[in-house]
Amino acid sequence: MKEKLIDYWMNRGLVKDDNIIKAFKEIPREDFVLDEYRSQAYIDIALPIIEGQTISQPSTIMIMTQALEPKKTDKILEIGSGSGYQSALLSKLCKKIYTIERIPSVAEFARQNLKKSKIKNVEVIEADGTLGYKKGSPYDKIIVTAASPKIPKKLLEQLKEEGTIVIPVGSSLSCEMIKAKKFRGKLKKESLGHFSFVPLIGKEGYD
Repeated sequence: MKEKLIDYWMNRGLVKDDNIIKAFKEIPREDFVLDEYRSQAYIDIALPIIEGQTISQPSTIMIMTQALEPKKTDKILEIGSGSGYQSALLSKLCKKIYTIERIPSVAEFARQNLKKSKIKNVEVIEADGTLGYKKGSPYDKIIVTAASPKIPKKLLEQLKEEGTIVIPVGSSLSCEMIKAKKFRGKLKKESLGHFSFVPLIGKEGYD
């Protein structure tokens, strides 16, 4: 099933970075889903985790990771830890990842999953992700894994000049995936298509 997904992405040109494919091969997605869904880990669908949250479908994760253009020297901020899987992939591609989760039990779920995979360059923080994490800023890249009504101002402030943010913008049922680069404090945006995500809850997100 894992190889079928890789073939699908390669044939479609969805993933062009060999390092991302290598990271996908190395990180066991089945260790980041609930036990009852392990057999479905490599079906190309989103799966429920705890507290009404989800782990995104593999193709969506690959699109976002590819768009982020991760580099070995990057310091990344992720908003929405979920199961920890997106951070786990990025841990193989980047220097340091700070991931923020607002729900304590979900944050702990991510921590335990990352620990099982012996990943040490990811720090899980319990906080309002819409406000970012000023202590670790500025960031080379920011990735948001929930639908936001807008791009939160605090995240832009914490993004480096010429840095990249990938974020779904719109309602949770129909949002547009935006990739944006910061130039002189302003964003140059491009659309990556429409997706469904859980809503981004917080001061600069949804109530």
